[in-house]
Amino acid sequence: MEDLKIHTVLVIEDNIGDFILINDYLEEQIVDLNVIHAKSFLEAKIVFDNKSNSFDIILLDLSLPDKNGEELILEIISMSEGIPVIVLTGYSDIEFGIKSMSLGVADYLLKDDITASSLYKNILYTIERKRKELELEESEKRYSDLFHLSPQPMWVYDAESLQFQDVNAAAIEHYGYSRNEFLTMKMTDILPKVISMNSLNLNQELAEISENSQHQKKDGEIIQVELKRNNIIFKGKKSEIVVVNDVTKIREYIIAIEKQNTKLQEIAWMQSHIVRAPLARMMGVIDLMTDDSLTEQEKQEFMTNLLSSANELDKIIRDISNKTHEAKVTYQ
Repeated sequence: MEDLKIHTVLVIEDNIGDFILINDYLEEQIVDLNVIHAKSFLEAKIVFDNKSNSFDIILLDLSLPDKNGEELILEIISMSEGIPVIVLTGYSDIEFGIKSMSLGVADYLLKDDITASSLYKNILYTIERKRKELELEESEKRYSDLFHLSPQPMWVYDAESLQFQDVNAAAIEHYGYSRNEFLTMKMTDILPKVISMNSLNLNQELAEISENSQHQKKDGEIIQVELKRNNIIFKGKKSEIVVVNDVTKIREYIIAIEKQNTKLQEIAWMQSHIVRAPLARMMGVIDLMTDDSLTEQEKQEFMTNLLSSANELDKIIRDISNKTHEAKVTYQ
């Protein structure tokens, strides 16, 4: 079945007979075909200099009159700006054709073995492979941006050695270590010294403190953190990516609120219990003092009791006021 898609192919070939044959093969498989022919390196350079030209694939003969071999390949790949290059070679150049793969070409074809179907299939596979590579690069770039531009500290470490493999800018700023310092450290190096470093199973220890933990910054400050981890393969190794949430301030705030609530409960208890005792005595004494039959001595005793209860009540009120002030300070 003929390919109905539009394909633009640059053929860099000095042998006119080989070019005609390649062009015929392409026209046999592709309906909407645009072939540009360059017979030398200089002509190819002129084609590349014209920025309006755009190609799906480049077919390159290894031997041109003005340049050949490794130098030719490197120059063409440099000018192609990511367009896949397929090398065309003869049997005498097969070893170098294989070597050309390490120089960055997408594939190589033996001229004597080329058929219309094999050439088309190779071009199609090369274009699709390049498209997938570009999609993968774009995906990796997006994930890299999410990692390095995240406002939260993040890092990747080797699951076996615990060595840091990558850190983002937020981690560098938050912990105070430079990137180079981080990459010479292990996960255990940021744990406070109070945590056992002699554990027989550090991986288990790290797993136990993976969600709620303490870390020590370069300046020695101990911070409370919550960690979220996920298993990944990084540079071919089993690794873990970690997102760090510093909850030190939040926990300090919670502790302050708990202390405030305790003091408020004490105040409520004082108001509902301790205040009632002297107040009840005062009310009782005042009621007794209304009796006209009391002697002066009895009245004096009642007044003394009344004053004592008033002083006690005053002290209780001042205690409540002090505790209220302490509660406010704790909250702030």
